[in-house]
Amino acid sequence: MSAANADSAATLPDPAPAPGGPAAPAGLSVVLPAYRDGHRIRATAAALREHLDSRLGTGPAAWEVVVADDGSDDGTAAAVLAEAAADPRIRLVRLDAPRGRGAALRAGVAASTGRRILLADAGLAVPPEELDRLEPLLAPPADLPADRNPHAPAPEAAEAAEAAEAAEAPRLPVAVLGRTGSRLVRALGIPGVPGFRADTCGFALLDGDRARAAFAASALDGPAVDAEVTRLLRRESGPGAVAEVPVRRSAAPTGPPGRRPAGGRRRALADLWRLNAGGLAVAGVFLALSFYLFHGLWADLDGRYLRDALQDQNQWEWFTGVVTDNVTHLRNPLFTTAQGMPDGVNLMANATMLGLNVPFIPITLLFGETVTFALVLTLGMAASAWTWYWLIRRRFVRGRWAAAAGGALAAFAPPMVSHANGHPNFVVLFMLPLIVDRALRLCEGRRVVRDGVLLGLFAAYQILIGEEPLLIAALGMLLFCLAYLAVDRRRALAAARPLARGLAIALAVCLPLVAVPLYWQFLGPQSYHSVLHGDNAGNSPRALIEYAARSLFGDAETAARLSMNTTEQNAFYGWPLLAFGTAVCVWLWRRPGIRALALTGAAALLLSLGPRVRLPLTDIVLPGPWAALAHAPLFESVIEGRVAMVCAPILGILLALALDGAARARAREVRTLGLLAAAAAVIPVLPLPLAVRDRAPVPAFVTSGAWKDYVREGEALVPVPLPDPGQADALHWQVEADFGFRLAGGYFNGPWGEDRIGIYGAPPRHLSNLLRDVRYGAPAPEATPEWREQARRDLAHWKAGAVVLPSQDRADELRGLLTGLLGAEPERVRDVWVWRVGPR
Repeated sequence: MSAANADSAATLPDPAPAPGGPAAPAGLSVVLPAYRDGHRIRATAAALREHLDSRLGTGPAAWEVVVADDGSDDGTAAAVLAEAAADPRIRLVRLDAPRGRGAALRAGVAASTGRRILLADAGLAVPPEELDRLEPLLAPPADLPADRNPHAPAPEAAEAAEAAEAAEAPRLPVAVLGRTGSRLVRALGIPGVPGFRADTCGFALLDGDRARAAFAASALDGPAVDAEVTRLLRRESGPGAVAEVPVRRSAAPTGPPGRRPAGGRRRALADLWRLNAGGLAVAGVFLALSFYLFHGLWADLDGRYLRDALQDQNQWEWFTGVVTDNVTHLRNPLFTTAQGMPDGVNLMANATMLGLNVPFIPITLLFGETVTFALVLTLGMAASAWTWYWLIRRRFVRGRWAAAAGGALAAFAPPMVSHANGHPNFVVLFMLPLIVDRALRLCEGRRVVRDGVLLGLFAAYQILIGEEPLLIAALGMLLFCLAYLAVDRRRALAAARPLARGLAIALAVCLPLVAVPLYWQFLGPQSYHSVLHGDNAGNSPRALIEYAARSLFGDAETAARLSMNTTEQNAFYGWPLLAFGTAVCVWLWRRPGIRALALTGAAALLLSLGPRVRLPLTDIVLPGPWAALAHAPLFESVIEGRVAMVCAPILGILLALALDGAARARAREVRTLGLLAAAAAVIPVLPLPLAVRDRAPVPAFVTSGAWKDYVREGEALVPVPLPDPGQADALHWQVEADFGFRLAGGYFNGPWGEDRIGIYGAPPRHLSNLLRDVRYGAPAPEATPEWREQARRDLAHWKAGAVVLPSQDRADELRGLLTGLLGAEPERVRDVWVWRVGPR
């Protein structure tokens, strides 16, 4: 159910006419690049003649062999001419000087006339009999409709609209590559150049016209032309244009290959650079944009803190540190008692991001938790933009920079920038485009088992990065499926069967991999079944059209009134961008995929309004569509306003389509108008760098290790006030102390009460509430016997070893209160007051 169509596919130039070729096109052209192959080319020609005559016939147009001699200085050309004199179906194309395999292939393919082209090598490393494995995939079934047959004549003008719509259906391959050896061996085909598949087109069968057009559009002269042509074919014909089939290698090739001049490795590297320069440039732009967003934090990692992160930066750095500490000390990475004493924290039930924090353990050990935090955010947002760019270019547009603009909007949209203040799990989303692409491949129904297995692996990894983003993405994909069913029932039902089968395979792969973490999350110690978010978790209707605090046209006060907090500005796309997206949908409304995307975005925005919707400027409250999901399993813990984030990639796709269409428009006025409209929509929501502030210093009592004399193994340190979602600097103390002590209180998600409702922070106790109230202005009560007994019970519950009062506002009132409650004067230890409360 891809929304790609013929309008968004790359268009290759018309193939050049074959110079000097026979008048009638051949049924099959075999193109052999040759260099210094005079010792074996005649044996190769004889072997091909024998096989092709027996298989295709002896007629003059049954087949042809085109030998492309790359300027050999031996007898290669003479040997080919001798064979050509005996059989005119064998022809020679010769370059004046050696230019490389790519140049030879380009010349040979251009000279060919066949309806199909077989690429082989001069030594027949793959025997010609293996053609039987490739041909069935390229042959269309007899009953295939003409508008889905890549070999059929082009439709008439009256059928153009129907053909454009049919282009969204799965296509047959236009090229079938013979695969020899393992993928790893092929990936290391050129020594010292990992990732280069040397034999991509070593033995391949291609549609003749498509192959001639692709090679004519190619620019590389070296061996990397194989990868370049494969990309061109995929881009021109869409996903599924290229298939791979295992083939066997010949036991006895016709002879050793001729040696090419030195410098082949350098040339391969240069070709690889040219082949990937555009994608690398896009990645560089994304990385620069991400660094621009976080440059204030990078300027002083030790002394700066994201101003609008609230306590989330402290929390996430603590997650990084506790995972590192658990793994390096061979403890359970899914649970800890480092905070929340004595009950501890179910790490799997929190946004611990094991999928990134575990691989980043070496970075954390070498450079610290703040460096890991900054790296994950910076690299994660750039990687997310790149994978969205990859998906958009693969399935929607041909223009690189149009796709890059769409990827940038998907990853750096206002909701993402808001969450970048302290929610890495909601901005490191590079797996989601890969999951979407794999689901679309399942709909095409070609390699269901492989795609299902990969989808299961991708989903398992995403669960270890962020479950809620995956759940929201799954909701968005479900909405898209339902929307597609409404707009194109026939294709939706055709895709349903392979999709259902692939999803069953994906679940069979995914669930065993995450069974233990999920069991621990939902049934393990300190698990909970839902989270209370309050009554303002949904978006205000005005939040859909206003600007976020860190958008170029944003106003922090307005955004604050319309959102839960600065990290939860989950919509704020601005009215120009929404109007622009609507206009693009109207422009492309005839395409079912666009109609489905539009319905998906509208449904996501409506759901994000929450279970109750207050109409702006009135006291009228209406029931919202989220009410149907509010108490459903899993969804009961979702902050419903976040569902609007589904619209970020949708708007990115629409932006890319608009820019690509404008760039290809013939009329200059249309191009200018399209670019101006896109600029007017995007400029107001351009992101501003995230604001930073000075970080609260860690007390010398902690950094010096003086705490070790007051807190023994198994005891907790009790900061005043205790850490909670409103003030969690003590978590940073613990990180700086390498988790040498445990903390009472904390900032995490855990259960509360007999119903095990999820709350933020540890269950409150009388003493923790009292200390918090006095710290923020309440008068200190008299230290009555009842209060002293309550303090004793609470400290015993926390297994407290010491109570620590750092310098802060109302420190004198807190010191007097604690002295009365504990019945003892504190000690001054460096820069804090300390009461010993543990047994000695």
